[in-house]
Amino acid sequence: MRVNRKTFADGAALKQGPWTHRHVDANGSRFHVAESGEGPLILLLHGFPEFWWAWRHQIPALAGAGFRVVAADLRGYGASDKPPNGYDAYTMAADVVGLVRALGEREAVVVGHDLGGILAFAAAAFHPRQFKSLVVLGAAHPLRQRAALAVDPKGQLSASRHLFAFQMPRYEHKLTAWDARKVADLMYSWSGPGWRGSRDFQEYVRACRDVIQIPQAAFCALEAFRWPFRTSVGLAGRRFVKLLQRPTPVPVLQLHGALDSCVLPRTAQGSGRYVQGRYEWKLLDGVGHFPQQEAPEVVTKEIIRWAS
Repeated sequence: MRVNRKTFADGAALKQGPWTHRHVDANGSRFHVAESGEGPLILLLHGFPEFWWAWRHQIPALAGAGFRVVAADLRGYGASDKPPNGYDAYTMAADVVGLVRALGEREAVVVGHDLGGILAFAAAAFHPRQFKSLVVLGAAHPLRQRAALAVDPKGQLSASRHLFAFQMPRYEHKLTAWDARKVADLMYSWSGPGWRGSRDFQEYVRACRDVIQIPQAAFCALEAFRWPFRTSVGLAGRRFVKLLQRPTPVPVLQLHGALDSCVLPRTAQGSGRYVQGRYEWKLLDGVGHFPQQEAPEVVTKEIIRWAS
């Protein structure tokens, strides 16, 4: 019996709604963005294993509050370019800077979740003048994450066992096997119980399973998590650590789910030591790894408050 395998193209990432889809060229690659509103720029960066639609609840609300809102697919994700390389932290942080410039702005409020939050921290450390402020969700500063893996074996190291699995050759095929069942399993385990049982969760996870099966998307997504392991004892890794040791002057609001089992709250909370500018930490009760979707109204209000 022949089994028909579903195939996906970039169009799987083009969800319709109160926003406009387009592509912009930045840092040598072509990025898909969903855009709405007019005013000061808020750039939204998603995490793994997601795509721009992670911000579907925030885009119309932020646009209605008087902001120009742009949610981007990161390099290798969704409908953005999927080049075979460029998934090191330097290049992906430069992507963020390049996006702000390509959108015709001198500065932006950058809101990043998970990998997007890590890139926001890195980009602000390397190019602080490009950023008015940061909002980081479900992520720790890269150096805080690195330290926690070393000193918290029963906590953050255990919670990060998926990162070690990602280092396996051809693991992208395991990620997409059985209709990307592994993506659903990871998102279920990282989510808080309130969202996990909702229809919104089911619809969003279905979309993420489809989009990660776009050709090369799974490989590209894993490459960003392989780079830190490849360079941990090399010159590139040591240089990256040295650059990040300079506290960023950019103001940072950090929102974190109290039930986050992917990036533990105690790991993320230590990020404030790397911020020289104004810093706020807020723990969200009953929320897991996806605050902007598990508590969308709370997160939207916090972004508006901080960006204003």
